[in-house]
Amino acid sequence: MNPEVSGGRDEVLLRVRGLKVHFPITRGIVLQRTVGHVQAVDGVDLDVRRGQTMGLVGESGSGKSTLGRGILRLGVPLTAGTVEYDGVDIASLRGEQLRRQRSAMQMVFQDPMASLNPRQSVENLITEPMRAHGKPVDTTTVARLLELVGLPRSAALRYPHEFSGGQRQRLGIARAIGLEPALVIADEPVSALDVSVQAQVLNLLEELQQRLGLTYLVIAHDLAVVRHVSDDVAVMYLGGIVEQAGSDDLYRSPLHPYTRALMSAVPVPDPEVEDRRQRILLRGDIPSPAAPPTGCRFHTRCPYRQQTRCDDERPVLRELRPGHRVACHFAEEIDSGAIQPAEAAQMVGTAPASP
Repeated sequence: MNPEVSGGRDEVLLRVRGLKVHFPITRGIVLQRTVGHVQAVDGVDLDVRRGQTMGLVGESGSGKSTLGRGILRLGVPLTAGTVEYDGVDIASLRGEQLRRQRSAMQMVFQDPMASLNPRQSVENLITEPMRAHGKPVDTTTVARLLELVGLPRSAALRYPHEFSGGQRQRLGIARAIGLEPALVIADEPVSALDVSVQAQVLNLLEELQQRLGLTYLVIAHDLAVVRHVSDDVAVMYLGGIVEQAGSDDLYRSPLHPYTRALMSAVPVPDPEVEDRRQRILLRGDIPSPAAPPTGCRFHTRCPYRQQTRCDDERPVLRELRPGHRVACHFAEEIDSGAIQPAEAAQMVGTAPASP
């Protein structure tokens, strides 16, 4: 997914710096007091290039969806940081200024049935956001949008429950592109669909990107999906980005221990390679964002943990190779083999992973 678009493919359309989303934890019925915070997103830096697709991966509970909603200011209050869209800091906008800016940024939700009003016809669902933003609407506009997503014109008079899951997701995509946005955030766009339908929806997103020059931020937990659609990939763990690189570079040579563990779980369609390759088994579950570990947030599960720094100092996201950034104190040593995993029991197999 790397079409040539006006403005240059290396131009940054979305720049996120130091973004934090902390939800207060309160106690008391009448006199509520704040006793802590859930640090859902805690200091995220992210660049999304114009006309490209950024994949965002990580375990459930890592803060991916909250980050996506925070970027769009969609029901998520920002605690700190900046979100620059085409040079404009969205985090500082309020009221009518924010509403006008939102037409250029749209979202495709994970569950199309939950995001589509069952009492409205397809025509009303697609045209409602367009009317809200003062854009001209007629039957020709609706028919064109339906054709763009591979649905017949007759679908305009039907209701969401009359469609399959894949068709409902196409309706959600049609509603998103109706405002002619430059940026579309897709939150798990195919995870609720059958495998046979997932490829069709992904191919549709790619076709629309090439035709309309869209920029995508695709949130997913399926590494195979992310590899298929993304130009760049960011890996998120417990509210922070731990690694970011070009898709081919990241899958060929991951540097962060967490990314290595994720990649080692990707099945290889070769039985002999699958039997030989090394897997990294992480102990325990992801910690609670209400009480994250000190230092590196991955150190409680990391097989390469070094107590000298990992327990006390949080690593910054730094560039180790051109375009490849990683938040790990000992990424160079781990990559070179100078530091070995602390417990061999956590490693299964004998050959290095090759996803």
